[in-house]
Amino acid sequence: MGRSKAREDYTGWKRVWLQTDLGMGPAFGWEGFWAGVKQVRKREAVGMVLYRMIRIGFVVFAILCFGPGVRGDEVVLPAKGEFHLFLLVGQSNMAGRGVVEEVDRVAHPRVLTLTQAGKWVPAVDPIHFDKVAAGVGLGKTFGEVVAEARPGVTIGLIPCAVGGSPIDTWQPGVFDEATRSFPWDDMMRRIQVALPAGTLKGILWHQGESDSKPELAASYEAKLHALIARFRAATGAPEVPFVVGQMGRFDGKPWDPEREVVDRVHQAVPKRVSNAAFVSAEGLKDKGDQIHFDAESYRELGRRYAKVYLGMSRSR
Repeated sequence: MGRSKAREDYTGWKRVWLQTDLGMGPAFGWEGFWAGVKQVRKREAVGMVLYRMIRIGFVVFAILCFGPGVRGDEVVLPAKGEFHLFLLVGQSNMAGRGVVEEVDRVAHPRVLTLTQAGKWVPAVDPIHFDKVAAGVGLGKTFGEVVAEARPGVTIGLIPCAVGGSPIDTWQPGVFDEATRSFPWDDMMRRIQVALPAGTLKGILWHQGESDSKPELAASYEAKLHALIARFRAATGAPEVPFVVGQMGRFDGKPWDPEREVVDRVHQAVPKRVSNAAFVSAEGLKDKGDQIHFDAESYRELGRRYAKVYLGMSRSR
């Protein structure tokens, strides 16, 4: 059978013929044709092995060169004195419930966060993990603003907020039934992981909604002042800056008297506690639930926390 006849008979196998023409050997008749097929498959098998080796090599190269920039990979930490740590504590408006957007997934090269597993990684939202609803919060933006103001340091965020937690649960050994967690004890375990690597430079607190109740609001001030002292004693930093943020006052949901009481406690903290400051939430918007800020308001709140903190630092 001539080559032209073979091409007519096996038009469905043009790829085989093309490759036999390029040196795979003649495929005259059925016997020759199937021999050509086997040679093609052999060549394809070798090619696939090489392709997979190249892919594996590329992945290894990418991990070695770019791994620290990917969430989940540990990073090389700076010297302890150049690693400034901030404790993020409170309830859901500290944890954040904003919708994550592309800007929230971009990490700053000098802002890290401690994962649930206790690993330092580049900070991208959500940095909290208290509930599946965790989203954009104030922490990442806070860290970015402080990092830009302090070019020589790296910021380490220690997220420990627990959505829905009343202030009474922020005590050693106390179990919060609603969240099925031990807010204080869980925080202490994370602090023990974080502090050997850096220096605690601030405690950010945003909480109060769960205590804005008739039976709880009146005792909130004493509990908050005791908690601040407990934070400082537990971290070995008796004068570490403490910054408390204002609860959201949203359109369509006027505050009740108990929330007004808790707000006055927050605003009075700088007058009654040393090295403490208050951050206003005036003008910020909710995400539609009249409880949590929206994503842009969280970012703005982070900027406000940073501005207040930096002002405290300059005045010392």
